[in-house]
Parts: sequence; C-alpha cells; structure tokens
Amino acid sequence: MTDPLSEVISLLQPGTVFSKGISGAGKWAVRYEAFGHPSFCAVLEGSCRLMVDGHEPLVLQAGDFLLMPATPGFTISGFEPARPKKMDPSVAASPGGELRHGRQEGPVDVRLLGGYFVFGSPDAALIVSLLPQLVHVQGEPRLSVLVRLLAEEAREQRAGRELVLGRMVEILLIEALRSGTGAGASPGLLRGLADARLCAAIRRMHEAPAQAWTMEQLAKEAALSRSAFFERFSRAVGIPPMEYLVAWRMALAKDLLRRRACGLAEVAERVGYSSASTFSTAFSRHVGQPPARFARALATAVAA
Repeated sequence: MTDPLSEVISLLQPGTVFSKGISGAGKWAVRYEAFGHPSFCAVLEGSCRLMVDGHEPLVLQAGDFLLMPATPGFTISGFEPARPKKMDPSVAASPGGELRHGRQEGPVDVRLLGGYFVFGSPDAALIVSLLPQLVHVQGEPRLSVLVRLLAEEAREQRAGRELVLGRMVEILLIEALRSGTGAGASPGLLRGLADARLCAAIRRMHEAPAQAWTMEQLAKEAALSRSAFFERFSRAVGIPPMEYLVAWRMALAKDLLRRRACGLAEVAERVGYSSASTFSTAFSRHVGQPPARFARALATAVAA
C-alpha cells in the first residue's frame, strides 16, 4: 500500500545537519527571522515560551519536540518580560559549546537541543508546502533520543557520516510527523492522513497520479458527497483536492526531470497529462518555466 508521508519525505532528500545546545536563565528573549530551512528542537529540561509567527504562543516543557519544516520567524524566551535579541540561526547552530541566553551564572531554567538540516531536493519548497508549518509533539521520548543521536553523529567526522545523517533525519522527520498527526495538527498532509475518509482519497492520488481524477471520483473514494469532500479536504489539508493533486504531480515531474529518468512525453504520461504540450503548459503555469528549461537548469547546476 502506498504511504504518502514516506513518499513526500523521500522526495525531500533530507541531509546535512547542524545542531547546538541552547539554554536560558532569568530574563531573556531571542528573535529569529524566517529562515527557510527545516528546524527542530527538543526540550531536555525546564520550560520556556515560544511564539511562532502566525501561530498561538506555546509553552515548551521537558520532553517536548518541535519541528518546523520551513521555519518561519519566531521568538523564544523565558517567562520574565525581556526585549528580544535578534539572532542569526546559522551562527546559533554552528558547532561548539552550549549557547546560553540571559543570566550567565547559576542554574538554567531551560535546556534545549536545537538545530536545522537541509533538503537536497531542488523542489523542496513545493513539497514542504504539503506539510504542516508547525509540529509540536509532547510525551514522545523516542524523539529526544533521536535528536541526541543526530547531534552526536553531526559532531563526528566518521566514515559514512553523510549517509547516516540522511537516514537519521528521514527517521526523525517521519517519527515527528506521524506523532504530530491528529485533528489538532495544523492544516497539511498530516491532518488529511489523520482523517480516515480523506486518507483513502489521498492514498489513491499517490497510488495513481496518472489517472484522470475528477472531484466526483475522489469524493467517492472518500465515501463523501462532492461538496462535503471538497470542504473537508480543503479545511484539513489547507488547499483544495485538485490543487493538492496538481502539486503532487508537479513534485513527481520535477523529480523525474531531475533524475532524467525518461523523456518529456513519458514524464507527461506518468503524471497524468495526455501530451507533452499539455504537460508543458501546466508545468510552466505551476513552476514558472517550461520543463525543458527546468531540466537544463538542473543539469547546468549539477555540472558546475
């Protein structure tokens, strides 16, 4: 059976990891502007406040895990009022000792292990748009263990490091995302998969992206009326069903073009278009350039 979440993670090609210990005590607050790369954080002890742009404030406590696939701007702080200090996330996540905020002496109020990784896919933004913006998981000690192992591997320069990091990040992503699945998750693929009826339709789209799906057919897969399916899907996933289908087809097409797995006509056929010209028009509208130019640009970047 097709697993949409695993397919999405595989296309993202997660890899290189940067991580750092972070702690805070007393009055402190730091502000990170939108970063773009996926970031993660495990609360090892204590608690703190987190305010992510566009989301309700959160209190993070020991054992919590946070994942932001595209990392919007956010502020993290203690519980005493303080003016946020602007931070550069690339510097904050550089190798080295623990980064301490606020009072520099004495016990800390919170200790975190945070960092970010990078996606190898040239189409990461499109695929990430299918995921929730924020995943907050509580009571899953396995995630803290995975983050510790990831940080240890990232610090070492042992043989096979990049391959191990890539596999560990894949495991971390899947574990975090499936732990964050539920009605309380932010709109995205996870909420769709948490709904048994929507999940049936999403799986069918992933199993047969080349099929000429209609709204009525997808609604039938979900055992819902057309209008109920459209509203339920749009609310849970954040985009309408046919828009999701097009986004998934374009993600697959870009992967095929990147790998130069087949000619343009076959790419079109594999992702549900009756001809290369029809596919080229749809691809240009969605991506902003024709598929042939996209493929040449990728080949040039690889050769450089």
